[in-house]
Amino acid sequence: MSKEITAEKVINKLPQRFLKDNANDFNAVFQLLLEDDSDFYISIQDQNCEVKPGEHPDPNVTLITSADTMVNIINGETDGMSAFLTGKLRAEGNVMLATKLSKLFSREKQA
Repeated sequence: MSKEITAEKVINKLPQRFLKDNANDFNAVFQLLLEDDSDFYISIQDQNCEVKPGEHPDPNVTLITSADTMVNIINGETDGMSAFLTGKLRAEGNVMLATKLSKLFSREKQA
């Protein structure tokens, strides 16, 4: 029996995959607005990563997509830039920060 992979499970595991050595002098808040699931934000401050439910009052960048697309991006099954270029992922705010996400987390697949 396989466990269902949900956006919440995958997003909540991000701190375990955080590569703090790649976050020197990097502080940002990434808002994840999931069109068909709960919203989350990722706060990276002082080489620490926290994931919180809900909406942050002042994120640096907001990523808007479906839960399935977000899971596929996080697990490496979909390239974030490809999702952006095909309209499956929208970004608002400091869009260049979104390109740094892949360097901040290991690519090991989460189940």
